[in-house]
Amino acid sequence: MKAVTFKDRVRLYVTAGNGGDGSASFRREKFIPKGGPDGGDGGRGGDITLCASKDVDSLVALYFTPHQRAGHGGSGRGGQCSGKNGKSLDIPVPCGTVVFNADSGEKVGEVISDGETLRVARGGRGGLGNVHFKSSTHQAPREFTKGEKGEEFTLNLELKMVADVGLIGYPNAGKSTLLSKISRARPKIAAYPFTTLNPVIGTVELDDTRRIRVADIPGLIEGAHKGVGLGHDFLRHIERTRYLLFVIDMAGVDGRKPVEDYFSLRSEMRLYRPELDERPYFIVANKMDMPEAAENLAEFRLTAGENPIEVSAELGEGIDKVVEILRGCAVSEPPTSAGEPDAEA
Repeated sequence: MKAVTFKDRVRLYVTAGNGGDGSASFRREKFIPKGGPDGGDGGRGGDITLCASKDVDSLVALYFTPHQRAGHGGSGRGGQCSGKNGKSLDIPVPCGTVVFNADSGEKVGEVISDGETLRVARGGRGGLGNVHFKSSTHQAPREFTKGEKGEEFTLNLELKMVADVGLIGYPNAGKSTLLSKISRARPKIAAYPFTTLNPVIGTVELDDTRRIRVADIPGLIEGAHKGVGLGHDFLRHIERTRYLLFVIDMAGVDGRKPVEDYFSLRSEMRLYRPELDERPYFIVANKMDMPEAAENLAEFRLTAGENPIEVSAELGEGIDKVVEILRGCAVSEPPTSAGEPDAEA
């Protein structure tokens, strides 16, 4: 069985802690026969909170542990002693995690920046001890209240990777090779389509103080906006990128026309999210070391009206030009969402 190493969608069952019961107790000490009520309050139940962490890049941990519970509050005791609060549960998730209520489909919230938190289940309040029910006409109350039940939800978590630049291209266009040349990322590289089956993020070191995150989005094909191929599984990872970098196989080694690939990719972006068509972009003409590439590039420039960056990712040629382009894309703040799709069960 193949090991699961990446998950960008999981269903999570969260149960916050119940509040502790209040106490119905009376003070009983030597020489104080009628000490009166002294029952303490119950402790509060623990909350469940999602915490965005830059050190987590997948939801795979929650895939294997989908049931998460916080601690219950302790019961109150005599001597007006309150019960212990239940232990809250902080769950680390990747930056860019969106949370939906699985029953209603409503968006609960999202965590984008490192350290950002989202409480997804609130612990129940502790019950009141009988000391709260004492009055001038009711001096020996035996009333107390039970602790509240903690919130319980079924959630759908969906990861939209937070990256500055998204690499877009058909299968076998050379995106993974390009990413391996400009960063320390080591995605799987092979001479067949759909080598990359999950998004890979690489960090490009521009200088001692600046860096930029580049995401290799798995190969898209015509009809991806309808879910064809990898479709919706990975198109959403493009939403939070500030720039798009189209990687075109200018040699057409799979028998496709480069200019048609480009127009098709632009169309898929537009049909999935119209606002993506307004996103700043650059084009890389890859595999320029192959003989067919020069003729195809001339046709591309004439038909598309674009002037792509010429590279051969495999040979490492033109990589410095790509890094220079990325230098101009460097940003300090995390990107914002381009809109949220409907939740899926």
